[in-house]
Amino acid sequence: MRLNKAIAATCLLTMIFAIYPGCRRTEDTGSAPDAITTQSGLEMVAIGGGWFEMGSSEGSDDESPVHKVWVSPFWMDRYEVVQEQFKKFQFPDPSHFKNPKNPLDQINWTDATMYCNERSLAEGLEPCYDEETWDCNFAANGYRLPTEAEWEYACRAGTDSQYSFGRAIQKLKAHAWFADNSSGKTHPVGLKQPNPWGLYDMHGNVSEWCSDFYVEDYYKQSSERDPRGPAKGQERVLRGGAWNSTADSCRSTYRTSDPSINDTCLASDAIGFRCVRNAPNNVSSEPTIDE
Repeated sequence: MRLNKAIAATCLLTMIFAIYPGCRRTEDTGSAPDAITTQSGLEMVAIGGGWFEMGSSEGSDDESPVHKVWVSPFWMDRYEVVQEQFKKFQFPDPSHFKNPKNPLDQINWTDATMYCNERSLAEGLEPCYDEETWDCNFAANGYRLPTEAEWEYACRAGTDSQYSFGRAIQKLKAHAWFADNSSGKTHPVGLKQPNPWGLYDMHGNVSEWCSDFYVEDYYKQSSERDPRGPAKGQERVLRGGAWNSTADSCRSTYRTSDPSINDTCLASDAIGFRCVRNAPNNVSSEPTIDE
């Protein structure tokens, strides 16, 4: 029975990559989701859809109430967008901590979405963002910022603990660059241990922009399936800890926001991003986690 399931999964993935030749499957990573290399040469992780309990009853008020959420399949960058990738599209690098392999930092929200659009166009995909209104077309097949729900689902990687590796704060140094070990700066991506789904730096290095507007009590009215945040707001959501964060701020459920939506001068050198795109036909391998 197990062999039959494995054969069926292999056939399904073969069909996906036959239909979408712009991506190719890379070497499997154990029981983690499949890795995909895009036309741009960047690695993404195919994350299967599913239900999860979003939020925390042990964190700040804006992390509650805990609520059940369905997330559809999507692909997420394995690493935070680094400076050399950003500059490929002729964007000026705003980063404070200059290093081609370091995550982009000091980036405002609109410039992050413009990068998503340029990356989409470079691969013949439909851009998600209207650059006049900044509305997102979630039905487009191009790149975009993750919704807050997608980000937490990916960061948790099937866990229900404070961190993707459990509750032991002393293990955080092996998984993240944060205030206790960063020496006051960002570091090249991918040097710390990944989460169970093979995503790096989800708990630290730079905090990451999400597509959602931030409203403190949004969880009280969040939709159950693929929530996309409030219809309007003054700030956008940031997720994940950064080089200057406390251990508490690196938790999977920790929420914060920033007003630097379109002003680089206001952007912090602790802010970066990574991209997602919809899984073609909402089909991807279902993630599993080691027991």
